[in-house]
Amino acid sequence: MLPAMKLTPDAEGRYGRQDYGPRRLIEGVQLLPLRRFHDDAGSMTELVRLTQGGVEGLSGFRPAQMNYATLVPGAIKAFHVHRRQSDLWFVPPEDRVLLVMVDVREGSPTGGLRMRVVLGDANPMLALVPPGVAHGCRNIGTATARIVYLTDLHFRPEPDSTDEGRLPWDFAGAEIWEPAKE
Repeated sequence: MLPAMKLTPDAEGRYGRQDYGPRRLIEGVQLLPLRRFHDDAGSMTELVRLTQGGVEGLSGFRPAQMNYATLVPGAIKAFHVHRRQSDLWFVPPEDRVLLVMVDVREGSPTGGLRMRVVLGDANPMLALVPPGVAHGCRNIGTATARIVYLTDLHFRPEPDSTDEGRLPWDFAGAEIWEPAKE
């Protein structure tokens, strides 16, 4: 084995190692890999299998509404937090969206934990965000991104009955929105 290379004092002071181990999940957040099938004419991704009113693979989630949103390149849409509603997010594999989640539930065993997940980017998966987990997204792709999401409550825009709460976009620090450096 080669001896370790000495770095400049400035580089030594800033040196760190990337953790490639499994990420700690916020309690209640579920990431469900999806199957994508390819042939010479294109592809098909199985988004959800509905079984007895629920989503196969996600116990306890009962969809009530499906929504479609778009996000222009570079845009940050954050932070949302619901007190009762769960969201189930999907971003098409051709798009690239950074989903940021922060556990803001009082008394939660993962309270304060922050998570970053890249959705889309040829890695089809679903992300379930439970009530009390602040969440938002940034389009880190070069074209308008699309988000398809299911909720277990119907959307109500009226201020006195909505479950759509807000926190500032930099609630978890502005740096959380920056793409990871290699």
